[in-house]
Amino acid sequence: MATFTKMHGLGNDYICINCLENILAENKLPQIARYMCNRNFGIGADGLILVQESTIADIKMRIFNKDGSEAEMCGNGIRCFAKYVYDNKIIDKQSISIETKAGVKVVRLKVLNGEVQEVEVDMGRPIFDDIKNISVQNNYRIPISVNIKVDDTRFIGNYVSMGNPHLVIFVNNVEKIDIEKYGPAIENMKCFPNKINVEFVQCLSRNTLKIRTWERGVGETYACGTGSCASFCIAYYKGICSSYVKAILRGGELKLNYNKYDIVLQSKNKKLIIPVNQFKNKDILRLLELIEDKTNIKPTGLAKYLRETKK
Repeated sequence: MATFTKMHGLGNDYICINCLENILAENKLPQIARYMCNRNFGIGADGLILVQESTIADIKMRIFNKDGSEAEMCGNGIRCFAKYVYDNKIIDKQSISIETKAGVKVVRLKVLNGEVQEVEVDMGRPIFDDIKNISVQNNYRIPISVNIKVDDTRFIGNYVSMGNPHLVIFVNNVEKIDIEKYGPAIENMKCFPNKINVEFVQCLSRNTLKIRTWERGVGETYACGTGSCASFCIAYYKGICSSYVKAILRGGELKLNYNKYDIVLQSKNKKLIIPVNQFKNKDILRLLELIEDKTNIKPTGLAKYLRETKK
């Protein structure tokens, strides 16, 4: 019989098992997840988290939804995972690389008296053109816009991947959304071959988003880390929020910030955001010259700094 620990991040709850000490049969993992996560006949949770050895990072996290499907990544799950491996002395450092199905993620811990008090996760770059998870005609516009209809209600959402797929839909009032009706209907649409997580988002201010999430393979959850990041990325990309926001979720609040350098080119009526952290500075400057020559848009922020310092 495997020993386990029950954990949660803002009410998004998980069962964590150390597979370095407990051996679980690979072909039984979906069945184990379904059984243990059942809130009536099992322990009850949104998902099952496994601690395993990694050959490419400090440690490996696998996560199974309560329907038995394996997820690529989970923001609240990885926060629980990081606290678990540190508090149980599996990893003895405050910056941890964690292997997931969505790649290696880095988490930073704030520790007090030998226990983790806060976990900061670098969620990586959002992916706006992850076409393996979506099948719609989009005219090559980024982020991909999806026009969908459920019964007599029409929604327009934007697709983004945070290692797992999300559709972000902005609404006037998230509390009035019948998420039990619209969530599963959108999750299982044919245009999403691997199903999809759905976020209904209300923008309260430039620094505050209110979010409800229907998680693929789970249902509505009290919080979703990747869903909050997806909502923030789309809102930021659209220019309706700042680079630092508070996300209000059913289970509490998350702090989100965009700490990758972007060039923001802005004129009176135009705004263009270009991610540049993969470019060399000389290439950025050349790009600025071309855009300014063609559009008369003046550089601001990092772009202005790079030009003035000629780095």
